[in-house]
Amino acid sequence: MTDQPRPPAGIDVSIPSTARIYDYMLGGKDNFAADREAAEMVLAALPEAPVMARENRAFLGRAVRFLAESGIRQFLDLGAGLPTQENVHQVARRVDPGVRVVYVDHDPIVLIHGRALLATDDATAIIQGDMREPRAILEDPRLLELIDFDEPVAVLFVSVLHFVTDAENPHGIVASLRDRMAPGSYLVISHGSGGVRPEDEEKAQAVYNRATSQAANRSPEEIRRLFDGFDLVEPGLVPVASWRPDHRPEDRQPGNRQGPRLDILAGVGRKP
Repeated sequence: MTDQPRPPAGIDVSIPSTARIYDYMLGGKDNFAADREAAEMVLAALPEAPVMARENRAFLGRAVRFLAESGIRQFLDLGAGLPTQENVHQVARRVDPGVRVVYVDHDPIVLIHGRALLATDDATAIIQGDMREPRAILEDPRLLELIDFDEPVAVLFVSVLHFVTDAENPHGIVASLRDRMAPGSYLVISHGSGGVRPEDEEKAQAVYNRATSQAANRSPEEIRRLFDGFDLVEPGLVPVASWRPDHRPEDRQPGNRQGPRLDILAGVGRKP
């Protein structure tokens, strides 16, 4: 097909990428055969995954708008994924055009697309980094050019920490960022929390285990612990579509869902 992307030279696209699977779920075109095959296997186990992906993306927009309206003028988006509509800098700059944003990802195709999008934007950058190595991210010169950790900052982990295994210490990753954040900063998290039949969850996890990152859903209590050192703002830790919904069409949940459904929980915490 002529509208399919051509793999960049030197990049192996035979291994599914979590970022490109998500892009496929959102209806994007920046994905390859291995990503689409993996996504269809996830859909066979979790047919509501595209709905949840859209609800998650809508939550990101609402959270960023809330933070910008609360006075936050710098954002750090970890595991940012492929650019799509309503990116963090676009949403935040409707409130204040002076907002500064740094995106972080380790997927080479994400970096290529992000750098092309942001080539003429001096107040926004995308840097190569793995959220599992927060110290390296925090020492990146380009990050430090744009983000002043002596001032409040919003740190975003939107639908990414469930790709960090327990052995990789997600709580330690968040704590490393928290310790650098000034009082008045915010932490944004959305995270898978099961809610489906165990056999379906296992099938989906098996797909991601063959991709660039393994999947690990966590209980509400485990997700809440990620906010240690932060005060959750209202409405607390809730299903992603229930976090301050503004009832735009993309936020509405279908009324005919039956049986178990995938849970993605979301919350925003403020560092006192």
